[in-house]
Amino acid sequence: MSIRQPRALNFYASECRKQEIERYLDGFQVPAEPSKIVAGVVPHAGWGFSGAVAAKVFKCIKERSSPATFILLGAIHRWGIRKNSVYANGSWLTPLGEVEVDSNIAADLLDSLQTLLAEDPRAHSEEHSIEVQTPFIKYFFPQAMLVPIAIVPNSKSALTGQKIGKFVAENKKEIVVIGTTDLTHYGDNYGFTPQGYGPNALKWMRKNDSRIIDLALDMKADSIVQEAMSNHNACGSGAMAATVSAAKAMGAEKGILIDYTTSHDVSRESNFYMGVGYAGIVF
Repeated sequence: MSIRQPRALNFYASECRKQEIERYLDGFQVPAEPSKIVAGVVPHAGWGFSGAVAAKVFKCIKERSSPATFILLGAIHRWGIRKNSVYANGSWLTPLGEVEVDSNIAADLLDSLQTLLAEDPRAHSEEHSIEVQTPFIKYFFPQAMLVPIAIVPNSKSALTGQKIGKFVAENKKEIVVIGTTDLTHYGDNYGFTPQGYGPNALKWMRKNDSRIIDLALDMKADSIVQEAMSNHNACGSGAMAATVSAAKAMGAEKGILIDYTTSHDVSRESNFYMGVGYAGIVF
């Protein structure tokens, strides 16, 4: 069995401790809705910026569900990946231990969605978006397995999610779907400063994030990829669209926003020059 070694320890390793995860949850109360969680959306930045948002989503899942397997739908930050790519065998190493890949579920998905999925572990070799979620899974669900899938943002993202959701709904195993995306990347580092700098620009960025968040909450999966293409407010729009579509196929009727913040809010800098948005959603 192959073991995928960590590639993004700079995103979380120094903070990947049980005490740190517990600190993220200080004062957090799991909301009453939904009574059962079938899916969620989490960010994938460095834990110092977005770890608290992701931790709250996983805490909600822990309180409402007992998944044996997570299907993790990841963003793609590299050129050349043209098909939704499954890491189908082996395990992923985290600082808290290994998380085994559910090879049976992966094989069944590849068989059921032949035109939409391909087995390609290379697509995951340098990608961090799924990796930064695996320590949370190991912490909250020590025995759970995972099926990592890199989702290409295109016109078939929502359809892919719908098929995954239907597969999960018909499976006897308890499975939760998690998609990961960060939101607007604003600032000179990202070549995106449509409103300049300062408080009005920060206000604009938050509004830009709210548009795509609202699409997710309202289960409008078919509009998410185009919204991101038009307004640059998600780096994992394919994963987000697929997750919303999967959640709908699994019976969810709406999303619940668990938390929203930006890297600017976390860093507490006095002036706004740059920032990235982060949302945690459950279905």
